Amino acid sequence: MLRGGLLPACMAAASLLVELAGNAGRQALRFERSAVQAGEAWRLLTGHFAHLGWRHLLLNLAGLLLVWLLVGQRFDRRQWLVVIALTVLGIDLGFWLLDPDLDWYVGLSGLLHGVLVAGLAARIGDGSREALILLLIIVGKLLWEQLIGPMPGSESLAGDSVVVNAHLYGAIAGGLAGMMVIRVRSARPI
Repeated sequence: MLRGGLLPACMAAASLLVELAGNAGRQALRFERSAVQAGEAWRLLTGHFAHLGWRHLLLNLAGLLLVWLLVGQRFDRRQWLVVIALTVLGIDLGFWLLDPDLDWYVGLSGLLHGVLVAGLAARIGDGSREALILLLIIVGKLLWEQLIGPMPGSESLAGDSVVVNAHLYGAIAGGLAGMMVIRVRSARPI
């Protein structure tokens, strides 16, 4: 965990810094469609590190720790950077193209879904049945969210509405990014 912990530590630090900036920081850095349209492109990245408040942040940081413990060793730092970048891009494209009515978004949860699915893809490729079972549970959760809505209690825990499409877009983008990294990695000569 310590050897591969730099990336999640940086993600946590970025999220903590945004939260320490308070509501002004949250407003300036969240994904906000009208602000992006006005040229504030940084929000496409920083929105994933802004949160609704301390409770939302702590929930996402606990999720980050859990996800990293489960799959953090599946890729090296550069490969994880590729997965993270492509997952963020996939979520943002999903918001932009498929959710034109979404005005704003904050949180790591979409990115966490992507990182988890990418890591599980690598574990499944290594023959892990447990990873396959966990992936099926995630698919069930995503189906629940798409058909019924947010998981019970998630909105009260987070402190506001949950953008379930962030989870879906993150999982799809992360899964595709993970498979791409696995394919490139396996194509390299030893």
